[in-house]
Formats: sequence, structure tokens, C-alpha cells
Amino acid sequence: MPGEATESPAKDLRSLIPEYASLARETVLLNPEPGDPGPRESSLGGGLLWPVDEPWPYCAQEDHWTFGTDWRNRTEIVPGAVPMVPILQLFARDVPGLEFPEGKDLLQLVWCALIHEQDPGPVMPRLYWRNETEVVRGGLLPEIPEAGEGEYDEDHMPAPSTLSPAAADDYPRWLDLPGTSGRPGNPVSGSRRAARNGHRTPTSSARRSAAGPPGPSPPTGRTARAATAWSTS
Repeated sequence: MPGEATESPAKDLRSLIPEYASLARETVLLNPEPGDPGPRESSLGGGLLWPVDEPWPYCAQEDHWTFGTDWRNRTEIVPGAVPMVPILQLFARDVPGLEFPEGKDLLQLVWCALIHEQDPGPVMPRLYWRNETEVVRGGLLPEIPEAGEGEYDEDHMPAPSTLSPAAADDYPRWLDLPGTSGRPGNPVSGSRRAARNGHRTPTSSARRSAAGPPGPSPPTGRTARAATAWSTS
């Protein structure tokens, strides 16, 4: 209709900056959508296909804590009493570009949803590689313990989401480009000055164009959002 603005189509970064073509890495975008995923589905923050003969993991760190409802209040948590939180489950059939160990076709990630001072902080993740058939044959854990009130930090709790993995090309930041050091006379120095002055650099603009328009809002939590992209390089 007259007066309506039309969106410019996303451009291929390789056509904008041909030198970037050789720097591309294959990446899998998980594309989470709020939902109610089951234990036999790839998911973010959903139920896990957990073997019945393996106890659910708990975090026993002595100094993990949460701000709780009041960010000014640092609440210490009793060690050993906090169940890990399901974060990510990926079946090999859904992410063909991701290399799994031989004999494994299921990847699971859990973490303690509290704040930790020590490495690898702020969460304490645990990664599991499994064989789906073996887990199902042995039986499933009937109930996964849930973190209760005061046993998690809101920023570390993802909303249950289904996944629609898709292959994509990933490119390095301008700081990671070969031969860039930020020395005077180097193109990086000019880019850094432009960024400080509020101007878009060619690299940052191209990355936005290649990414296309923003998608739906990611799941709750800053740390949870970091789990929505998985690199297979």
C-alpha cells in the first residue's frame, strides 16, 4: 500500500565482503520456540531422556548463591541440596552437522542455576553423551527433581522450548580477523575509532545484513540465551 515501507532483503556477506568467504565456519542455529518438548525431542530447557539407573546430578559447591527476588540480597545456598537444571538436549538426527562420539547419538547439558565464583562460572555445567537406544532399553528416570524456590537464579533458567536446528555460516568478528592488531595505520584502528564515534563499520554492518531480520525473543535468561547457538567447527 502507498506509504508503507518495504524491508530490504538480507544480503549474502560473501557478496558484500568477498574476502570473508574463506573464513566461514559451519554453524548450527538451534532456533528455539516456546513449547512443551518431550524427553524424546531435542529441546532447550525441556525434559531429558535420563537413564533410570543414573542418579540425577546435584551441585555441592559450598559458595554458590543467588540474588533471589532482591538483587541487593546475596543469599547463600546449602551445599549439596540443589538439583542441576536441564538446559539442552540434542539428538544426532536433528543436527547432522554436529559430530558425535562413536556410538553416541544423544547430547545432554545440565547446569547448576546458581551463581558461582570459581571457574568455569557463573554456572557449573555438566555434559553427557549417550546412546538413545541403550537409554530407552534400560528404562527412564520417572521423575526429574526440580530446583525449588531460592535454589536457582532467574537469569540461568531457560523457558522450555522446542528446537528447529538449521545450518548456517558463521564469520569471525573484526577483532578476530587474520592480521588485525589495532596498530596505527591498520584498518582495525580506523574501525575501532568509528565504533567509538557511533558509526557503523563495514564489518558490523555486513554481519547484521547477513543475519537478516531479528527473530522471536529467545528464552528467559542471559546465560540461557547463550545456549541457543551451537558451533560445529
